[in-house]
Amino acid sequence: MSTAAFDTPPLAGRQRMMALLADASPRALAALWANWADKPLFKRVRGPETGLVMIRGRTGGGGAPFNLGEATVTRATVRLAGGEIGHAYCLGRDGGKAEVAAVFDALWQRAETREAVETLIAAPLARAATEADRKRRDETAATKVDFFTMVRGDD
Repeated sequence: MSTAAFDTPPLAGRQRMMALLADASPRALAALWANWADKPLFKRVRGPETGLVMIRGRTGGGGAPFNLGEATVTRATVRLAGGEIGHAYCLGRDGGKAEVAAVFDALWQRAETREAVETLIAAPLARAATEADRKRRDETAATKVDFFTMVRGDD
């Protein structure tokens, strides 16, 4: 049996969607969920549950790895009535955010709701992320100091 027989969503699109959901603020995700008209029936498969993950770094950006510290992460897995399974991992302890993100992940996998999720969920989250990044860059640029060497006239 060839892999073409399976109607699997493109991996890069799903990764992008899951990243947007993970980076979204809990307030923004809750607002998008409240505005979602046709809320699906779903069952919790796992969680939401909170734990720790080790953050790793590399000396000099590419050298020997070292343990930088731990971060709190909450994960959730849900199954829609149609059988789609959604997963979510979010920094922090907000189980509600993880559960809603998992539902949106499952809805994105469903062919008949993917376009709505892209339009009503992914697009606003991407715009908010772009705006937040622009604001952060502007704030950083405002603190930039140009150092220069002054040459005195006496030798």
